[in-house]
Amino acid sequence: MKKLSKLKATLYAIFVIFLIFSAAGCTDAPGNNETDSLTAGYLMNESIKNPVKAHYNPGEITSFYNSAEDLTKQSLDLIVEIPPEKKTFENTMIAYEKTISDFNDCVQPLNIMGYVYPDSEISGEGMECEERYSRFLTNVSSRRDLYDALKSVTPSNSDEKRLYDVIIREFEKNGLFLSDEKLAHVTEMRKELSTLELRFSANLNNDDTKLVFSKEELKGVPESSLSSFEKTPAKDYIVTMKSPDYNAVMTYADSENTRFIMYKSYFTKQGEENTLLLEEALVLRQNIAEELGYESWADYKTDGRIAKNSSNVMEFLNALKDTLKEKNANENSELLEIKKRTFPDSEELFPWDVYYLLNIKKMEDYSFDEEKVREYFPLDRVLDGIFATYEKLFGVNFRKSENIDVWHPDVYVYEVSDELSGNVIGYLYLDLFPRDLKYNHFCAAGLKGRSVSGDSYNPPVLLIIGNFNSPGSDKPSLLKIDEISTLFHETGHAMHFLLTDTPYRSLSGFGVEMDFVETPSQAMEEWAYDPEILKSISGHYNNSSEKIPDALLADAVSTRNVENVNTYTRVLADSFRDMKFHTTKGPVNTMEMSYEIYEDINGLKLPDGIRSSASFGHVMADYDAGYYGYLWSKVYSMNIVDEFKKSGMTNRTTGMKFREEILARGNMEDGDVLLENFLGEKPNPDALNILLNR
Repeated sequence: MKKLSKLKATLYAIFVIFLIFSAAGCTDAPGNNETDSLTAGYLMNESIKNPVKAHYNPGEITSFYNSAEDLTKQSLDLIVEIPPEKKTFENTMIAYEKTISDFNDCVQPLNIMGYVYPDSEISGEGMECEERYSRFLTNVSSRRDLYDALKSVTPSNSDEKRLYDVIIREFEKNGLFLSDEKLAHVTEMRKELSTLELRFSANLNNDDTKLVFSKEELKGVPESSLSSFEKTPAKDYIVTMKSPDYNAVMTYADSENTRFIMYKSYFTKQGEENTLLLEEALVLRQNIAEELGYESWADYKTDGRIAKNSSNVMEFLNALKDTLKEKNANENSELLEIKKRTFPDSEELFPWDVYYLLNIKKMEDYSFDEEKVREYFPLDRVLDGIFATYEKLFGVNFRKSENIDVWHPDVYVYEVSDELSGNVIGYLYLDLFPRDLKYNHFCAAGLKGRSVSGDSYNPPVLLIIGNFNSPGSDKPSLLKIDEISTLFHETGHAMHFLLTDTPYRSLSGFGVEMDFVETPSQAMEEWAYDPEILKSISGHYNNSSEKIPDALLADAVSTRNVENVNTYTRVLADSFRDMKFHTTKGPVNTMEMSYEIYEDINGLKLPDGIRSSASFGHVMADYDAGYYGYLWSKVYSMNIVDEFKKSGMTNRTTGMKFREEILARGNMEDGDVLLENFLGEKPNPDALNILLNR
């Protein structure tokens, strides 16, 4: 009778979990052990009205989260309670993986509302939910009883071995080998660290710094940008710290004083509080690393990545440093000459001059009119062109869905389906314009992972957050070439996430090594600089059949080389800064260290009071000791691009090979192994230098 009662209780608990998780927009219940590989037969055309819940009443996010956390804990407890002699890989390791994946699928759509929801009360709940989520997962990965249960089972094939190794490694990196007392101390420090990171991000997300400029102070800024600025009753312009506003002022404003004010405001936002949060986090990270037996936080984070350790990262960065410093110094000399010609009384080049003078250089060298180029790239037209490119490459179709609920009228949703079967593969949400309470940069966020259970297929769901210029009253949102590159980059992340085909959600999509995660997306950036592709996706906003003229197109592509050195020098400086933050023992003066690194690598003097690290969001949002990954991955991505160039940038055979060997494989093998499988040889380590020398 006791065994029967326990079985009934277990089944009832799983049933209740299913009901509550379904209410929150989730389709699978934790604890269901059925896991199958995706085949054409599983690509079911399910009627899914809303892939994620888009509207919330006050208290709903908290309520859904409470249920998800409580019931996930119950499900994990059930796994632990299975008698040792009855534990199997299926009912223990796979059950754990599915439970945590289901929990993630329920909670990530709640968390993201903290970054996109237009109501401050709901947005605040989303932020609180994310903090509780992080603390809960910290507790889970510190449970010795769960670790012992998982470690007791044996994988029987290579896929199971990969899952076993990744999960056990995660537990062990969190200190399961420590004594109970030390483990408890590390766990508390990790929770405290999570709180600091989320407060830092929330401060940036909620920053509402605004400046007021007269029309004269904004002389040179295009009308397309001016028309997007709010105005005061006196008809002056209100400029925010959002990317479109900042870039417009820094690129076009003739007044050096205006650019200086904008620059200093941008790099001092949340300066005092976020500097304190970051420096406190750096101390905690170093303490955690030392408790876990690592020399530094950078060594802790790179253990398990392709780079292996911080020494290899520093060797890689130093190998680029001399080349980039020399090229950047030469470029700075050119820019200073341009400044002296333009403003004869000038004697020194400042950081707030660089974007402005690079734009003049493009006009002088290529007779390049960026505003004219933008007219041929309205956002909707570019999106259609990017999706058409992916359809050619990867055998998929994109269909805009008009009847799916969204949290703001600006949000688009696309259904991605298989070209041959017509079955749904996944859903892509696009939230591309700036507004209050919204994350103010660009990112791709997985909301739900792909899952298969028997004949049931639950499609992955991804959101791209962007901040392009909003449409005006007489013009749509028009994109620059580098913005088209950004859109290819973020949709590249989307393809990595949506085209996944792995047996385990936790090893799917872009859940790969931090120094490989940017590889597919940075490869796809290069499609934005292919003349044939750019021509195909162009269409004047007043007449979509009017393609960009060849001469203007050639100039637009050529100007990419003008910005390369500045772009990669900036990334290199931030990579050094990130690594120095996380290899220095003792308290770090982030302001002083940032000054030293910037002036060493960029060769320009920063003004007093700059606190750029206070807005260096990456180092408090999973890219800590990982920013180098943009450069590391760029080496890999250029090898991928070179492989495509052999047969054409839209060649279906190469595209499907890329899909099958890299995009679909997720984290089922190490990233460098996936790359070698695709290339058929080891990658060329000099690929980035080749790019820089073009």
